[in-house]
Amino acid sequence: MTAKLSPRALALLVGALLTGPVAAGPEEDRAVFQQYFETRFPTVDTEDFINGAYALDPIGRENWEAIEEFPPYETALSKGEEMWNTPFANGQGYADCFPDGPAIAGRYPHWDRERGMVITLPLALNDCRAANDEAPLKYKKGPIVDLVAYIAFASRGQVTAVEIPEDDPRALAAYEQGRQFYFARRGQLNFACSHCHMGNSGTTLRTEILSPAYGHTTHFPVYRSKWGEMGTLHRRFTGCNKQVRAKPFPAQGEEYRNLEFFMTYMNNGLPLNGPGARK
Repeated sequence: MTAKLSPRALALLVGALLTGPVAAGPEEDRAVFQQYFETRFPTVDTEDFINGAYALDPIGRENWEAIEEFPPYETALSKGEEMWNTPFANGQGYADCFPDGPAIAGRYPHWDRERGMVITLPLALNDCRAANDEAPLKYKKGPIVDLVAYIAFASRGQVTAVEIPEDDPRALAAYEQGRQFYFARRGQLNFACSHCHMGNSGTTLRTEILSPAYGHTTHFPVYRSKWGEMGTLHRRFTGCNKQVRAKPFPAQGEEYRNLEFFMTYMNNGLPLNGPGARK
């Protein structure tokens, strides 16, 4: 367990995490990151961070729990299960690519040493399709979300455990690129991801409470009332970039995959609870 720091010492460490280059390493970054939120929100149980803003908002949580009794992602689960069990034109299926079954979300994202890149679950699913001469699925919404939702549901309770191979400098470089993305100002509003979801987490923007970054990757894909449908994590990245009036990057491009790599590593130790429902 990480030793507790004084508020001033914690502030200095978080400042180094926000603005400085990697010094001690990703694991030290993660410890400071998690301790920041546990200190900022001392009444929130660690595992409750997987529930986003609902960990901070009793009224919102009550409404959300009522919605979860008849979750709006049930249709996606049914469609995703059907996709998993339906053979491709060549007779093979997803189970041939992933023989351990659909409970595989906890393995992603991960560093692929042979390809020298971060592999996410949607990318792996399209790799499977390509290997079986099937057309790729679009990455933000539609059938890919149904399939990922089914896999996420089957994987509930798995613990986030992203590894960064110490003997492969390319993996550390990908992590660092994701970290820099998270803390870099961008767009006409000159905001970074961290401005909303670290420094201002728990405060209100219009009518919404800004959710803590701790736990952000655990519950995707999500049904958002704003969208009126399901969407992937990279769809959410796109929306955030647009909100600060920055040009978004391609879904499953290197920028967003590395960002997911960093964010998920920061959530190591938290259980998965996707798919989710959000405003």
